[in-house]
Amino acid sequence: VAVAGTDADFDADTRWAVTWFEDCGMNEGDFGRAEQLSKSRNTSVQGLVDAGIISQRPNKVRLVARDELPPAWDPATDGRLTVWEVTQQLIRRLGDDGESAAADLLRRAGSGLGETAKELAYRLYLICERKGWAKEALSYNALVTSWPELTRLAAAGPLAESAPTLFPE
Repeated sequence: VAVAGTDADFDADTRWAVTWFEDCGMNEGDFGRAEQLSKSRNTSVQGLVDAGIISQRPNKVRLVARDELPPAWDPATDGRLTVWEVTQQLIRRLGDDGESAAADLLRRAGSGLGETAKELAYRLYLICERKGWAKEALSYNALVTSWPELTRLAAAGPLAESAPTLFPE
C-alpha cells in the first residue's frame, strides 16, 4: 500500500534525497540536476553536503552510501538532522551491530523522528520494489520488519547486561 502525502512529513533535505534516489538510486548524477532539484525542494547542494546526505565532486553528486556514514554519529549532536540520515543510520546499525544498537539509536533520535524514519524506509522500499532494486529493498524491509522489536527495546532503555551489578561474579 503506497502512503500518499507522507513526503510532507519529511524535511526539505530528505524530500530532495527521496526524489534523487528515485531518479538515480545510489549512482552519481549531474550537479546541474541536483541544483535544480534543490531549489524546488527549498534546500541547497551545499546544505545537502553539510547535512551528510550527498558527496560532491566537479559537476557530479551522489547520495552518501550507508557504509560511508560516520559510525559514531549521534542525532543529538548533528547540526543539520534529517530523516534521511536517521533512516540510513538505523539501517546501518541494524545490519552492522544488531537490534540493540539500532534500538539505542532509535531511543536517542526520539519516537517522533523514529516513526518518520520508519515511514521513509517503507517509502524507499516501495521505490526499490518498483525499480527492481532487490538488494537495496532488503535493507529498507529489514528496518520496517524489525520495527516492533526496535521500539520495544528502545522503550525498555539501556539493556540490563550493560547496567552495573552490585554482586560481580
